[in-house]
Amino acid sequence: MEPMTREELLALPTTTTIEIAARALGLGRTRAYELAKLGQFPCKVIRVGVSYRVVTADLQRLLDQKRDA
Repeated sequence: MEPMTREELLALPTTTTIEIAARALGLGRTRAYELAKLGQFPCKVIRVGVSYRVVTADLQRLLDQKRDA
């Protein structure tokens, strides 16, 4: 899976799918869902019915912190 570019990240809507967030973080889909179910995903996750949505601002902030480190 190709990592996301900065332009792709900036073009994301307010919330995104767990699959897209996993791709941005370099996580596999299965691991991302495991972390979300355990409440341990590295950024804010909102449960909507049976699906998970990731807050894009939190995802971008986390990725910016990793780049600055």
